[in-house]
Amino acid sequence: MQNERKRFPLTSQCVYANTAATGLLSEDLLEWRQEHDLDYLIGGSTMKMKSNKMHSKTRTVIGGFFNCPVDNVALVPNFTIGLNLLLEGLDKKEKVLVLDGDYPSLTWPFESRGFETSVVEITSNLEERIYEAIKANNSTVLALSIVQWLDGMRIDLSFLKQLKAEFPELLIIADGTQYLGTTNFDFSNSALDIIGASGYKWLLAGYGNGLLLTKEHAQQRFKLLAKGYGSGRNTIEYEQQRTFCKHLEPGHLDSLSFGSLRFSLEYLLGLGMGTMEAKLDELSERAKIGFAELGLLTDKVVSRKQHSTIFNIVANDAVYNLLLKNNVVCSQRGDGIRLSFHFYNTLEEIDAIIKILKKKN
Repeated sequence: MQNERKRFPLTSQCVYANTAATGLLSEDLLEWRQEHDLDYLIGGSTMKMKSNKMHSKTRTVIGGFFNCPVDNVALVPNFTIGLNLLLEGLDKKEKVLVLDGDYPSLTWPFESRGFETSVVEITSNLEERIYEAIKANNSTVLALSIVQWLDGMRIDLSFLKQLKAEFPELLIIADGTQYLGTTNFDFSNSALDIIGASGYKWLLAGYGNGLLLTKEHAQQRFKLLAKGYGSGRNTIEYEQQRTFCKHLEPGHLDSLSFGSLRFSLEYLLGLGMGTMEAKLDELSERAKIGFAELGLLTDKVVSRKQHSTIFNIVANDAVYNLLLKNNVVCSQRGDGIRLSFHFYNTLEEIDAIIKILKKKN
């Protein structure tokens, strides 16, 4: 994957350790977007009338990428909008379990609608705590991010399968924004009932696009209210055939944004998600060992067997400014500095960051 760095010009100008904030734009995607807008410029409505076929193709690519039936794929501008549309149709009697400090766009929509909500502290034995909380609170919905946005802790998906086996009526809703695009994820064979993601991070698709994947048995728990004519799958003459995902696409869909999503997914498929996962595992291991040796990681992260490529190191403003001075692009999140690595990063870049941090120590 070393040669793929050339497709992302910013990687030659800095150490880009900030995909958890925004994934990079490739030269190839830029070229596609320019051609798209040129077609719009000279074609006007004629070009836009063809966009429905393009949206259908995007759903097909998403379905194949994540092993989800096409009719259960919804195109949404971002995860937050998709979740809010969903929760408008969820019975307020549901008892929800969330994780303390999870991404606000996942937890706030439940809180603002008055759902009875319990909170689990994120610790090294997170899965055990979730299990105990579900039993104690009789929770009917578990809402969580697969990978935590602050420190990169990743939930054990095999645990969720065990959980689903013991609590088959538990509705599991996941935010995959910091997860999808990093591994070969099989939705149909997972324990998740619903997963959504915005496309601008690890999927490298830019802003304005996202997806929701749903399972048919889970759809029965919702009575969705949103309607509209603009998505291309909504035909007023066939109201009785309006499917679940059509309610999640009530308005016009942007061909530039969702075409970008399709383009990026096809690019990632070309790279091979198995190869992608192996590269990210290598980066994660190198970073975890290096940061841990410097005492910059919390015990809950160090003690976990698996981790993502997102790390939050214990460091102050001075260290953040030192990283910026050395051309490392990263973010301040929570009480530390968040560093995140994608396939266009290298082991040498991680070593360079560790060298900078050693000087400070």
